[in-house]
Amino acid sequence: MGILLIILEVIAGIIVIFLLLALIVKKDFALEKQITINKPKSEVFNYLKLIKNQEKYSVWVMKDPNIKIVYTGTDGAVGFTSSWTNDKNVGIGAQEIIKLNEGKSMDVEIRFKKPFEATNYAHTAVTSLADAQTKVSMTFTGNQKFPMNVMNLMMDKLVGKDMQQNLVNMKNNLENQ
Repeated sequence: MGILLIILEVIAGIIVIFLLLALIVKKDFALEKQITINKPKSEVFNYLKLIKNQEKYSVWVMKDPNIKIVYTGTDGAVGFTSSWTNDKNVGIGAQEIIKLNEGKSMDVEIRFKKPFEATNYAHTAVTSLADAQTKVSMTFTGNQKFPMNVMNLMMDKLVGKDMQQNLVNMKNNLENQ
């Protein structure tokens, strides 16, 4: 009986610490990653605005060869939607181009259904550094409800490394065409 009580006290203590931490952690998060690609700005932007190209550089899309993707609308235009289904590795969700500043930036709304429900936003911008050199900045933002906002402490490890790998893959694809 004594050991069971100690185990319950430890579990209760962990829960209390988790909830207290959730009270002080911000609910909003923002991650930004950048890379320089040795290609002209227009070429880089025209590549990244096409959501279908994510099949060639997104670690999330490439995680499972059995992923089912449905595209709706005109790729590279406001309203274009990519919906995916795969419970095993990447869950269920959709992304939609909600704003396009031609040649400069793109905003995408990402709606997750499984393994959790959330709506986040990705902003990607291109800046010319030289005639054949472009900086790509990718920002991922969202909001976690209490007490799941504790996950914001690990968001860079959970999502940031994949964002950076996506940029590296995009760079390799563009520079090796």
